[in-house]
Amino acid sequence: MLDICLLGSGGMMPLPYRWLTSLMVRYNGSSLLIDCGEGTQIALKQKGWSFKPIDVICFTHFHGDHISGLPGLLLTMGNADRREPLTLIGPKGLERVVNALRVIAPELPFELRFMEIQGAQQEFALNGYRLKAFRVNHNVICYGYTLELDRIGRFDVERAKAQNIPMKFWNRLQKGEILEEDGRTYTPDMVLGPARKGLKVTYTTDTRPTESIVENAKNSDLFICEGMYGEPDKQVKAVEYKHMTFREAAQMAKQAQVKELWLTHYSPSLVKPEEYMRQVTDIFPNAKPGKDRKTMELDFEDE
Repeated sequence: MLDICLLGSGGMMPLPYRWLTSLMVRYNGSSLLIDCGEGTQIALKQKGWSFKPIDVICFTHFHGDHISGLPGLLLTMGNADRREPLTLIGPKGLERVVNALRVIAPELPFELRFMEIQGAQQEFALNGYRLKAFRVNHNVICYGYTLELDRIGRFDVERAKAQNIPMKFWNRLQKGEILEEDGRTYTPDMVLGPARKGLKVTYTTDTRPTESIVENAKNSDLFICEGMYGEPDKQVKAVEYKHMTFREAAQMAKQAQVKELWLTHYSPSLVKPEEYMRQVTDIFPNAKPGKDRKTMELDFEDE
């Protein structure tokens, strides 16, 4: 199961009712944070979730509204006597940028591990899930992220018995191990059926529509996408500053055939996003305006 919380849904500047960009995904005792805008810690406290299990923080890019909350979060982790390493993932220059911010958080009792994204896309294997970063189109280098949980095929007892596979190996084969005994090799494909549908979440912000987004968001269970502007007269501004409108986000969700769309990263001038949702749902019906602390639990489909 994945627990997903849109901690902050604002862009550019925090507002009294809307913190800056941040998303948390919890899985199997660990937590992944994507972006860490101003107010992330407050949103976490308001939600009642803990910062302690955060072991990976990803950054889409290095504009202040996406990373300005990091020094304070690191200080809080250090003051809580954290000792476990923290992995940071982001565009090239990540270590330089974070170390510059750490001028105000110089001494931490835990290690920071930096993983700078190479090229247009890169995949990471972390904590039992796959995380893929892919380049989008903003006025600085910027990435979207797709998180996937794979699901192996169902264990076939009859096939295992028919092949005289010792029962002591069943559990280990189900976990993906390859085993040998008495000159015979046992592989997971001997006892597992076809792979079953897993879980997929895609998050992207600060970008114009791109084919890379549609391709990577394909068939996502949840697609969280920038909707900087809902007002029809903001199209020219969206193009100029390389952001996205509600309609453009809806069109990509439709193209990618996702299950559900949440809009996020609203302009400070967009006070009530829900007033502009009709133009979105006319294109992609299962769309919702994101808001701070909006939460979803994703679980594997029953068969």
